[in-house]
Amino acid sequence: MGSTSAENSSAEGVGRRDLIKRSAALGLISVPTMSFLSACASGGGDDSSGDKGKDKGKGKTSKTNPFGVEKGGKLDVVVFKGGYGDDYAKAWEASFDKKWGTTSAHTGTQEITGKLQPRFNGGNPPDIVDDSGAQQIKLDVLFKNGNLLDLAAVLDAPSIDDPAKKVRDTLIPGTLDPGLQGGKVVALNYIYTVWGLWYSGKLFKEKGWEVPKTWDDFLAICKDAKSQGIGGLAHQGKYPYYINVAIMDLIAKQGGLDAMKAIDNLDPKAFVGSDAAAAAIDAIYEVVEKGYLMPGTNALTHTESQTRWNQYKAAFITCGSWLENEQLKQTPTDFDMKFMPMPSLSGDKLPFEAIRAGSGEPFIIPAKAGNLPGAQEFMRSMLSKEWSTLFAQKANSLTILKDGVSDGVQLRPGTQSTVDASKAAGDNTFNYLYPNWYSEMDVSIQNASNELMSKRIQPKEWLKRAQAAVDKAAKDPASKKNHRD
Repeated sequence: MGSTSAENSSAEGVGRRDLIKRSAALGLISVPTMSFLSACASGGGDDSSGDKGKDKGKGKTSKTNPFGVEKGGKLDVVVFKGGYGDDYAKAWEASFDKKWGTTSAHTGTQEITGKLQPRFNGGNPPDIVDDSGAQQIKLDVLFKNGNLLDLAAVLDAPSIDDPAKKVRDTLIPGTLDPGLQGGKVVALNYIYTVWGLWYSGKLFKEKGWEVPKTWDDFLAICKDAKSQGIGGLAHQGKYPYYINVAIMDLIAKQGGLDAMKAIDNLDPKAFVGSDAAAAAIDAIYEVVEKGYLMPGTNALTHTESQTRWNQYKAAFITCGSWLENEQLKQTPTDFDMKFMPMPSLSGDKLPFEAIRAGSGEPFIIPAKAGNLPGAQEFMRSMLSKEWSTLFAQKANSLTILKDGVSDGVQLRPGTQSTVDASKAAGDNTFNYLYPNWYSEMDVSIQNASNELMSKRIQPKEWLKRAQAAVDKAAKDPASKKNHRD
């Protein structure tokens, strides 16, 4: 993703990138229920519970050392260095080493698969990994090969801030869902992310544009921008994950949570036969047909497209809330970066304020980690207020920890706008799980979107290809283990 963690498959950086949310300390009144929120290595064996080697290096346990971390050990940490950078991880490691007398080996990289697949194959993986970015090792593949530790012990351990509570009880509800594989939490999606459209407050003020709440108003701004030599919509063309943010948001808002769940649950009418999907893809294609795309955007990487947007060459861009941190060096000081929900189509079942929001940036503990106690304690520490605040200060984003930022921490304008949008959305949030459950399907849909944005296929063909990807995933017996109600 920039950080995509999330991001996924074709995105560099969240799905990764494939981050924000509720904190009373930041002026938010309440935490939504998030009830709507409900991963290529080989040779890992068939033990998907991931308990291989769990006693390696284990010392004496106690209330303050539930995993038996041994003093003076070593810890191998690999972090995706994308939109969030890796300064936050270095700060974490320094804190951990000071407390436990450990020596942490730090690797910040975008080449996750290239650097780590040989290590997984060889049975000597790192201790903890931020498995994100365009070169993410897919979580579903790692899980099927028995390479992931079940994180239940970490989540059921006492919270550092309040030992009377389990770690899982200190998290924003629903944020563990994206880390589920086969009913087990095997990845901790650490960053609270919102996805949608971004614009420059300065440019909008200069042009007299109001934040568009309807798709017609959005198109009107795109038309006006084009008349002034400015692109309407920019997207990260080489990584169609990003335009799928817009497409999937429109589907969920048009058809409601049932339309979203139909895709996650591999419904035979998830796309072909779905009025919501048809309306959404027609709306996106209208931007293409009318020439409202920023010129050249289809051929650009995420950072190239985002930088041109920072240069006022487009009114809007699609992205997740890692965008501000990823673009710090390219953003003019008076740019006034702002986030907004996807505009409404006629007849939407969810309101304009509804946003895709959830956890991203999956952190994993390999089942064969050399220092499992240290890795588990490191992850427990990530979910302390101290480390959550360190992340907010270093990466300009919030975490899945409730009230996870200490008082007095100031946020940048883009980050603050996501907090405001989250507050306005309330319980009207949604999030897709299929990118982590079915990575091949995700890539196929992204490929179809790439063809659509380049006008090589029409909306009906996009729907056909997307449905074919769903139908193929549904034939995999492993898909029966994943379902959302």
